[in-house]
Amino acid sequence: MAVKWGAICVSLCVALPAFAANPAPVEAAQAIWLTPDTLVWPGLPVDATVALQVRDASGKQIADVPLAASAHELPRTLAARFPWLAAAHPLTLAKTDRATLDGWLRQHVQLVQNAAAGRQTTGVQLAPVLDTLYAQAAQRVTLGPALVKGRAQLAVWAPTAQSVELVTYTGPRGEGEHVQAMQRDAASGVWRTAGPRSWINRLYYRYRVTGYSFQAGSFITREATDPYSSGLSQNSERSLFVDLNSAATQPVRWTANRYLPSIKPTDISLYELHIRDFSISDASVPAAHRGKYLAFSNTHSDGMRHLTSLAQAGLTHIHLLPPADFSSVNEDPAHIDSPRIDPNWPGDGEQQQAEVMRVHDRDGFNWGYDPLHYATPEGSYATSADGLTRIREFRAMVADLHRSGLRVVTDMVFNHTADSGSDGRTPLDRIVPGYYYRLDADGRTTDSTCCANTATEHAMMARLMIDSLRAWAVHYGVDGFRFDLMGHQPLAAMQAAKAELRRSTGRDLYLYGEGWDFGEVEHDRRFVQARQANLAGTGIGSFSDRQRDAVRGGGYNDNGADIARHQGFANGQCATPHDGVPCTGEQLADALHAQDLIRLGLAGNLAGFQMRDAAGKVMRGDAFRYHDAPAAYAREPGETITYVSAHDNETLFDINQYKLPLNTSTADRARAQIVALATVAFSQGVPFFHAGDELLRSKSLDRNTFDAGDWFNRIDWRGEHNNWAVGLPPKADNGSNWPVMQPLLANPALQVSGADIRWTRETFKDLLRIRTSSPLFHLPDAAAITRRVSFPDVGPNQQPGVIVMRIDGRGLSGSPFAEALLMFNARADAATFVLANSERQPWRLHPAQVSGADAVVKTASFVAGQFTVPARTVAVWVR
Repeated sequence: MAVKWGAICVSLCVALPAFAANPAPVEAAQAIWLTPDTLVWPGLPVDATVALQVRDASGKQIADVPLAASAHELPRTLAARFPWLAAAHPLTLAKTDRATLDGWLRQHVQLVQNAAAGRQTTGVQLAPVLDTLYAQAAQRVTLGPALVKGRAQLAVWAPTAQSVELVTYTGPRGEGEHVQAMQRDAASGVWRTAGPRSWINRLYYRYRVTGYSFQAGSFITREATDPYSSGLSQNSERSLFVDLNSAATQPVRWTANRYLPSIKPTDISLYELHIRDFSISDASVPAAHRGKYLAFSNTHSDGMRHLTSLAQAGLTHIHLLPPADFSSVNEDPAHIDSPRIDPNWPGDGEQQQAEVMRVHDRDGFNWGYDPLHYATPEGSYATSADGLTRIREFRAMVADLHRSGLRVVTDMVFNHTADSGSDGRTPLDRIVPGYYYRLDADGRTTDSTCCANTATEHAMMARLMIDSLRAWAVHYGVDGFRFDLMGHQPLAAMQAAKAELRRSTGRDLYLYGEGWDFGEVEHDRRFVQARQANLAGTGIGSFSDRQRDAVRGGGYNDNGADIARHQGFANGQCATPHDGVPCTGEQLADALHAQDLIRLGLAGNLAGFQMRDAAGKVMRGDAFRYHDAPAAYAREPGETITYVSAHDNETLFDINQYKLPLNTSTADRARAQIVALATVAFSQGVPFFHAGDELLRSKSLDRNTFDAGDWFNRIDWRGEHNNWAVGLPPKADNGSNWPVMQPLLANPALQVSGADIRWTRETFKDLLRIRTSSPLFHLPDAAAITRRVSFPDVGPNQQPGVIVMRIDGRGLSGSPFAEALLMFNARADAATFVLANSERQPWRLHPAQVSGADAVVKTASFVAGQFTVPARTVAVWVR
């Protein structure tokens, strides 16, 4: 199945060369302790005798307890909780009091088996039993920094630790330290200490934790920052005790612009933007603010004027790529290097990418999908990474976006961290080794997401996620959250997060993410996942790859000539073939099926929506196929994110550069861009746009710009250039396609003009105006879509490159129109459609198109029941 995690994989595997993403443990841990009285050791010989052995830090054995082996599989209740272990045979531990278990779990625990094949030992994965014994009590404890009865308190969950000490500092680095012991609560596994109010907004600290690490194979002492950090020093070296309610953390206008009221999911439109991209190349922003949170406070900059104009046209939400603290950018500006690029280098040359790659691990750019701390703003986007500055400036950004009428969504990466292990930078394994991560059969941290996979099926990892989300919503005014690789998380955890955010904020925050299904959790192997098929009825949105692939063509992993050959609807599939050879047989069937997928997307990708397919058969949406899966899966339109481009993979403009026939004019390339964006803007559900798509944004054909620096990620808000042909993109991800790319980048006929860019920008705004002009274009629920949306031009006689959509607005509250008819023409010639019994109906172009930027659409006509639409044009008629 086509998914979009491939590019993320590459980005995160190489983002941190100094750290191993999933270091192999010194001691294999093949056994798993499920409940206080039940363990499993998958693959154990039936004739084995097994004992639980416990040793202290000196190596002295303090327990050697036989386990009763069963010839039966796990009991039904445990098999339901741990489905991937259902076939394992339980090992039963005789009833043991809690105090004894608590003591054992803080030591070195092993299982030893004797069998005919010989003696074998293994370490034990402890997460399930830790949840059973400690999580319920721990849920009642406030973790991290807090004010309790007028005193400053710090609390950290470390149930397996033998000791935890608080190491405090008087400044962010270099200053002398003070060490004090923390006290452990045996019921919760939480360690606490308290101090004076003078700690607030001043005290820098770390935890010093001593305990057994199976990753190291010994008892070790490691220092770690606080997973619940609300403040940090530069480069996340120390945590800072912060009171987020204090005046010192609040910028001007924070109270007045902290929150905006929630809106219905189907009223939302999303615009995905990278914080550094927004302003790093914007000369209208003061130099000190470029690439920073504060760039959003320069309300008269080119970038903010552009965003404000989009908001006035109807855009509602800015989706920010990960703003939480991440690892891959040095927050010390003294250590940032920049490429030295000669603007005279050829547009198809190798020099630019070589220079970008020379400094890629020392520049200031990365997407940020390598988190360290989940509840603290990233320091490289602040004018100073130390202290409270990053907090105030992030809040100022939110307030100023709110003031412009735009809500804020943050991209969260709870499915993995930058690294793992007792020697990694991420604090989780340093505090509770092996708990926060999903382990494989040998106790290695899984890495199907290409970094260390976290385990939100474990209670305290889920709590860390939910507490972090609450902090962003309550203390930073964030209006919604996008979840990276959300299918690697339990559906139950996502639903709990949604409920908690509603309870703690009194607002309905929109949650959505990547519901891809792969890896060790695939097909609900470990738990019911938050994947596309399971989200129906939850109100949580997921990206639909169905419409994306049908509009763009091909898949995320196409290479070589296949990129151009595998066209989609917007770039001419079977309407304007790239090679000029007419489609027949299977090719034509594929094109018509793709148009069916787009129609389903236009109807919200609803599983229950009924429509006639390309063969003429009436089917439900979930009976149509997308590879080996149902095409439509949502129960309500707010559960579908419709998009044709995002930060991953080539931009929409770049993919069209490959696929459109080579002789397509730049003006028509701009028109093809609008056709694609219109399929998003006019889909029922939630539309999602990649920043710069309305400016024909190019990344010079780079398919994975996570670490390609500012050069390949630039945006020109003035619309004078679109960053096309600024050199061959980085070789590591694109080198195999350089032979295909080079002639395109060298062709001056493919360089769009400023006029092309500005026309696209203004025509895109017209799309937003149409969408917001009537509830017809964003119906609230499945019942309304089923009743009102239809496609009169379907079946085997439909024309490739043409889609007709009809929306009945009679009796719809708030609609100024009784009906709308939309005609998407991706062809290189005009298209016509005759609507039965419409000869006397008063159809007219939508007012936004009559007064809009596109002169061509104004020539669309309705005469005697026949609608005519010019080439590469989307016309909207209303009556």
